[in-house]
Amino acid sequence: MAEWLRAFEGFWAGAVQVVWGLPFVCLLLGAGVFFTAASRFLPFWRWPHAWHILRGKFDRRDDPGEISHFAALATALAATIGMGNIAGVAIAIGTGGPGAVFWMWVAGLVGMATKYFCCTLAVLHRKKDWHGVVQGGPMYFLEVGLGPWARPLAVLFAACGMIGCLALFQMNQLAALLESDFGVPKAASGLTCMVLVGAVILGGIVRVGTVSRWVVPAMVVLYFGSSLVILGAHITRVPGVLAAIVSAAFGGGAVVGGATGLALREVVITGVRRAVFSNEAGIGTAPMAHGAARTAEPVREGLIAMLGPLLDTHVVCTLTALVILTTGVPYVPEQGVVMTMNAYASVMGEAGRYLLVLITTLFALTTMISYSYYSLKCARYLFGERLGSKYIYVYLAALPLAALSRQTTVINIIDTCFALMAIPNLTGTLLLSGEVLHATRDYFARMARGGRVTARGRTPPRC
Repeated sequence: MAEWLRAFEGFWAGAVQVVWGLPFVCLLLGAGVFFTAASRFLPFWRWPHAWHILRGKFDRRDDPGEISHFAALATALAATIGMGNIAGVAIAIGTGGPGAVFWMWVAGLVGMATKYFCCTLAVLHRKKDWHGVVQGGPMYFLEVGLGPWARPLAVLFAACGMIGCLALFQMNQLAALLESDFGVPKAASGLTCMVLVGAVILGGIVRVGTVSRWVVPAMVVLYFGSSLVILGAHITRVPGVLAAIVSAAFGGGAVVGGATGLALREVVITGVRRAVFSNEAGIGTAPMAHGAARTAEPVREGLIAMLGPLLDTHVVCTLTALVILTTGVPYVPEQGVVMTMNAYASVMGEAGRYLLVLITTLFALTTMISYSYYSLKCARYLFGERLGSKYIYVYLAALPLAALSRQTTVINIIDTCFALMAIPNLTGTLLLSGEVLHATRDYFARMARGGRVTARGRTPPRC
């Protein structure tokens, strides 16, 4: 058993080194820069219109789809705002130094345009399922938008999505935290989460969206407020920390933990890798949630989706980074979430520990709930509704196993699968980017004329 386990861990350690090289990082950043420039920097000046859409100004109950714009964004944010924001940022700083935070910002900035293009396509090329309900996501816009020749790319995305969208990291970090601070056995944490998550996800995307729309805003406000308290106690250190982040991003000397002497290449890869792990721009997960939005206008959902990286990376991740760096807590190998916990406790004492446990639990559970929708959607695409729906039990059974696994192995599995999901997703998005640009011009031209924006009138094909 020990030899099998070592071989298993060695395989994933080697796989992540192969896929997460500089060429893949260039693909992620290059695609984001292209989308930003091609859209004439749309994310930076169209966000007010996105907020109007988000608050329901243009909602119509007879539009195709299952959930509202807000519920779609909440579901996507429930997946992205999670342990990657708390533990993932800590791991990035511990392994890549403060400079990794700068490259997280860069990846998040161009990731806004990436999500706009991907999620617009998710609604532009939807298919009706066996019940006549429209479904969207990379596997659908690859198949419908590019034709039969792109079917292998769709299959690759869905196959890797079944594994990559297992909530392994969230369960692993939550179990480590509860064991470290409260002595709760990891197996007990895994089994409890399996029951709680199962009670929600067996109700489908509508129940997932309902839970997300209430829990996500509450947990973000709670984390935002408590982080500001900690930063307020160390407000004089913030300018120096920001300077250190920028300096270390380009090879400066300010480093943390095991990051001493890292080459610029490794700092960039670490920052981009953890940013993608957190906001998932380019991976293709968010288009599966936004593809279920109730709308006849693809551009509107793309505009909603582009807010995700802004909230995830530039707000939540930045707060975590500043909390850790201003408090100066030591790097904790193998348990990134404990590093953030120590930062909270250094200012707020035991109350800070209990508060972060509550926040972490909410972050982890909402991500587990949303990821189940992604994983199940990939399985149904590959195996059909009847057999694919059974995969939900595999998803739930993986939670206790993840609780008992090593952090490094869990991260390597997710990082590898995310990269293999991003390749077909970005390939399809780049090839279909002209359609997004045409839809964008058409939409805003109709809005400028003051006329009613109507549906495009294209009937989605059936699965």
